[in-house]
Amino acid sequence: MEVLNPAKRMLTNYDVYSLLCDIRDGNNGEKKPLPSQMNLAKIVSRGIKYLENTPCTVQSVELHKGFNRELEEFKLTKAERLQILNLRATTDLEMQLIVEESEERLSEENVTKLCDIVANIIPEKEAS
Repeated sequence: MEVLNPAKRMLTNYDVYSLLCDIRDGNNGEKKPLPSQMNLAKIVSRGIKYLENTPCTVQSVELHKGFNRELEEFKLTKAERLQILNLRATTDLEMQLIVEESEERLSEENVTKLCDIVANIIPEKEAS
């Protein structure tokens, strides 16, 4: 996975997971860790293991584009959208914890609509 101009973009868990998998597998121009790079191999392996238990494994670039398009009307910050995406926030409580000043910025109907959009766009991670 190629990260274009990383200084201007926040990385999703999906981005990190894809990059770690590319490093592990030596895909997309990424190099596998050498035997002398045991620490790097361990970090890659542990990062993948952690992220495999999150919703990012069932996401895609196309899903993210649709997600961002659907959330435009809510005027959320990049950080708020990122947290909602990474956590697959689908409850009122999660939204209140993620969205700063949510009571002032979002009506109850908007929170419910936002939760429904997330639940419909981001698939649930299958239990393994």
